Amino acid sequence: MNQKSELKEMSDPRATEQASDGNDCVLRASFRIHKDDGEPIRRLLDEFELIDHSCKPFADDIYLYLPLIRYPEKEERLAFRDRLMPIISLLPHPKKKMEYYGWYLKDVPFQVQKKVPTVYEILGYSVAYEVIGDIAVIDDRAGGDENLKDGVSSFNVSDIADAVLTTHSAVKTVLLSAGQISGEFRTRPLEFVKGENKTATVHKEYGCKYRIDLARAFFTPRLSTERRRISEQVQDGDVVIDMFAGVGPYSIAIAKNASSSCVIANDKNEDAFSLLRENIALNKVSNIVALNEDALFLSEKYAGAGDHVIMNLPHNAFDFLDTAVAVCKPGGVIHYYAMAFEDDLFDGSVELIRKAAEKQDRFIEVVEKRTVRSYAPHQYNICLDVRIL
Repeated sequence: MNQKSELKEMSDPRATEQASDGNDCVLRASFRIHKDDGEPIRRLLDEFELIDHSCKPFADDIYLYLPLIRYPEKEERLAFRDRLMPIISLLPHPKKKMEYYGWYLKDVPFQVQKKVPTVYEILGYSVAYEVIGDIAVIDDRAGGDENLKDGVSSFNVSDIADAVLTTHSAVKTVLLSAGQISGEFRTRPLEFVKGENKTATVHKEYGCKYRIDLARAFFTPRLSTERRRISEQVQDGDVVIDMFAGVGPYSIAIAKNASSSCVIANDKNEDAFSLLRENIALNKVSNIVALNEDALFLSEKYAGAGDHVIMNLPHNAFDFLDTAVAVCKPGGVIHYYAMAFEDDLFDGSVELIRKAAEKQDRFIEVVEKRTVRSYAPHQYNICLDVRIL
């Protein structure tokens, strides 16, 4: 791909025809992409603060047109290209990848859209919730003002649901997370609030689709960046052991990104395993071995096999460290997730991994320490990337 085609400027008569149906239009620069792949690219453009949220994106038979606040400078386009390349590798249209470099358009008419109020603007206080497919789940600790400090009350949960439905037009169901994630299979109690009474949905993330049933298996979109980060580390030919795969978001993203790798995706939860198998078929990946076994015994089949070992079981991954070290090949990396308090974010977990390695006459090298997200007051979900030598 040469530089000239990458920075191609053009105007598209189809874009003009599609966008100008409305009366109130403005001319904006645009980024044009295949419409099936829009969401991950939109997120990245938003991260670069390039999306013009006052204008309404539109699509024709093939493309989605995203409005930009300005035509980016050369340095911005090159920086965006560098971030775009690993995302493109995860998208389901390998024959179209080259077309992404050069679809900056100038002077495309976009309809001005009425600003949708945020949940905060509607309610007057902050609310913690997450959107999974077409389901929104309100955190039972969601309230942001003093009246809600003890959790979402029955008095206001209906108002919160109305605000979420108003802000997110694609959301069809609002549920309340009525307690902590608990139990061997990391499920959480959910209460129906408004919309369609269901717990199953399809969630899209970086070119992958996941069938999810929130009552049967745990899933959170808040780890999407983490899943992408790990998938970008895996090279073709690597063996990846996903000890607690759930419905498959790590395993499937990795399998699509490194198509000649071998991914061992395991989960003891039979419901999660069933959804994992569905999602493997849905995403048309053939390099995943799906297992429904107790992770403690994975070393019986896969001792010393893993280039990457994923331990996304943050509340009690430490119980499985002996197995993780055993299945990790010399020089392989364990991706260890844990819950930690702010006064000891990493040291305690590093020491647990070190002791597990020493029991097998092995050593460790800490590659990276990450605070993934806030989980509760003074408590964080952390990740350690640790090489086992």
